[in-house]
Amino acid sequence: MSLSGDALKSLALQASLSPQEEMLETSQKNQNLYIGIPKETELQEQRVALVPESVSLLVANGHRVVVETGAGENANFSDSDYSESGAEIINDTKQIYKADIILKVSPPNDKEIALMKHKQILFSALQITAQPENTLKKLMAKKITAIAWDYIEDKSGSFPLVRSMGEIAGTSSFLIAAELMSNANNGKGLMMGGVAGITPPELVIIGAGTVGQFAASAALALGVSVKVFDNSLFKLRRLQNEIGQKIFTSVIQPKVLEKALMRCDVAIGALSASHGRTPCIVTEDVVKKMKSGSVIVDVSIDKGGCFETSKITTHQKPTFNRHDVIHYCVPNIGSRVSRTASFSLSNIFSPLLIEISETGGCEKLIQYSKGFRHGVYIYNGTLTSSILGKAFNIPYKNLDLLISAL
Repeated sequence: MSLSGDALKSLALQASLSPQEEMLETSQKNQNLYIGIPKETELQEQRVALVPESVSLLVANGHRVVVETGAGENANFSDSDYSESGAEIINDTKQIYKADIILKVSPPNDKEIALMKHKQILFSALQITAQPENTLKKLMAKKITAIAWDYIEDKSGSFPLVRSMGEIAGTSSFLIAAELMSNANNGKGLMMGGVAGITPPELVIIGAGTVGQFAASAALALGVSVKVFDNSLFKLRRLQNEIGQKIFTSVIQPKVLEKALMRCDVAIGALSASHGRTPCIVTEDVVKKMKSGSVIVDVSIDKGGCFETSKITTHQKPTFNRHDVIHYCVPNIGSRVSRTASFSLSNIFSPLLIEISETGGCEKLIQYSKGFRHGVYIYNGTLTSSILGKAFNIPYKNLDLLISAL
């Protein structure tokens, strides 16, 4: 006996209304992490990847954290601060590198890579100049999965750690300039702030990114006259919106910029480049025309600098005088305020580590998170960064294709 169309629809409706088997989402099993924090060995690196408060959070979540003795001393964290937070303090550097995850601020050197174990996970900054071809090949030979913290994206597509360090560098650059203008540092004795009845000092900022924005905010808060130059109208508009007031902004027109530099008391180079060297914007001839005793703080020096007269200096000897203009060209300004910078790094690292655990491990998060995957430049010994591959002529593979094959 065949059923009519209406009868079939009625049966289907009754079936949909009957109790159904509940489909529950299967959660990932949390993975306990074994994290090693070695002492930074780079000359100017004074930050530490995790502060004691973050270690306490991770230990409370069941993770094991080992810290090399003295790892936090340059940021004024003692070994006892870490031990009281639940970390194990290790004297032997070799023992630190037995951890499954190594958390560093600066890139590893050859000695540190030699201590690393097979298929280890490394978090550190990616600096092409500090990671030459041999370094990459040594990491690849050990089947390391290397993740650059400065290339990890958040859900909005921005780089949270880069922005965080940019905020610190921007504010610090203005404070440094203020110090260098004082008599105590053989400056011209000018206070970087507005005083009633006195013409305010002038500041020129080249670059309207995070560094430029925070340098401008610090200067405006003290009543300094600020001019910002950038070739991106989007960045200039965003800077004004973020600051909340109208200030002088301009695209980089050589004549306009030259006039502004001739009149200013301080110039901050905050221009960034997505790839390669920062473009040199200010020639030596223009620097010669700047006021006697004026100050240049070239924050862009870690990627070449945007003043032709810039050359890398150190925290121990941070300035030099060229054409009667004081130059401050220290890369890694964040290490100047290492405790603040360490808290800033740790505030992003600790939630990330917990997310890795809750996802089921670093490899799982690489598969599921596009933003986290963006930071991976070596995956199980295979180079996945096209920038590094092209720079050193090393074969590389697309990470998306590698994980799709799993």
